[in-house]
Amino acid sequence: MSLFIFLSCGILFTSSRPALAASGVTLYTPYTKIAVPPGESISYSIDVINKSSEIQNVEISLEGLPQGWNYTLRSGGWNISEISVLPGEKQTLNLLLEVPLQVNKGRYRFKVDAKGFDSLPLTVTVSEQGTFKTEFTTKQSNLQGATTSNFTFEAMIKNLTADNQIYSLNAAAPQGWIVNYTIDFKQISSVSVEPNHSKSLSVQIVPPGETKAGTYKVHLNAITATTSASLDLEVVITGSYEMVLTTPTGLLSDNIPESEEKKIQLLVRNTGSSDLKDIKFNSSAPANWEVTFDPKKVERLEPGESAQVNAIVKVAKRAIVGDYITRIEASSQGVVSKAEFRISVRTTLFMGWAGIMIILIVFGGVVYLFRRYGRR
Repeated sequence: MSLFIFLSCGILFTSSRPALAASGVTLYTPYTKIAVPPGESISYSIDVINKSSEIQNVEISLEGLPQGWNYTLRSGGWNISEISVLPGEKQTLNLLLEVPLQVNKGRYRFKVDAKGFDSLPLTVTVSEQGTFKTEFTTKQSNLQGATTSNFTFEAMIKNLTADNQIYSLNAAAPQGWIVNYTIDFKQISSVSVEPNHSKSLSVQIVPPGETKAGTYKVHLNAITATTSASLDLEVVITGSYEMVLTTPTGLLSDNIPESEEKKIQLLVRNTGSSDLKDIKFNSSAPANWEVTFDPKKVERLEPGESAQVNAIVKVAKRAIVGDYITRIEASSQGVVSKAEFRISVRTTLFMGWAGIMIILIVFGGVVYLFRRYGRR
């Protein structure tokens, strides 16, 4: 009786294993342990090997995959969940595994299951702590130039989320400054970035023409409903050096009696954005004329300010009556402004009457001589 029970159990045991034992279906991939950063996509090539003598239809699934991880099984260009393998042959399928961005650093184990046949254990090590954020970066955050310069920064937005993001772009800059975002020379106000991808863009900053020398901050923002990032840029204005030399009335002509001198008021104005220092004055006048300045120089002139200077012009002795050109220039820190004055030399009142008297005397002498000797 005992022998019969033993043999019966043996027969039942052996009859319950033939499908599993004889199946001979094996799963194989060479890379069973992989280390990747958050947001990475892993592509496994998995062979389904049929070592049996029959065609095997194999259901394929993933077991133990962490929540939030996504995968796709493909073969022959199709998404699959079952694959058929001829005796003694193999079929290759592709497992595309997407590691989420928002994931903890650590080791994650799961398996590819060939239902009723075999299972393939896999391990993915996430090498760093995952995030759900955006990065807004630039390789060069500081630029320097004159007030008339346009400043262009190259920036990058990286979407470290699991979703496509449309970022609204804005900027906080000093009053009067212009900030434009461009991609491929086209102005934009928003940009779309795919998950775990980056987008390059240009930031053009134009300061007003009257901006004074100094360091200025521009704050950039890239914002969506779920994430945001900011970037601080720095613009250093070295300033521009410009000035105008004129007169308080704007007239550049005057009259001076011969052999006398006259004080001409000059006005020098700082039309640049930087301080002008040690403004000096020079002149180019007709021969034997003298031009001096009071004061001889202006120590300092801030942007937008003006200073009055007197040019004392002395006409040469016995200068012929007529119009003369006198050139005056102001110079400071490499910038020069010139003004050309037309000066008319006229006779003095005394010399005028003296000339008239001489003419009358000569005329009277001619008349006298004509009367006395004219009839002879």
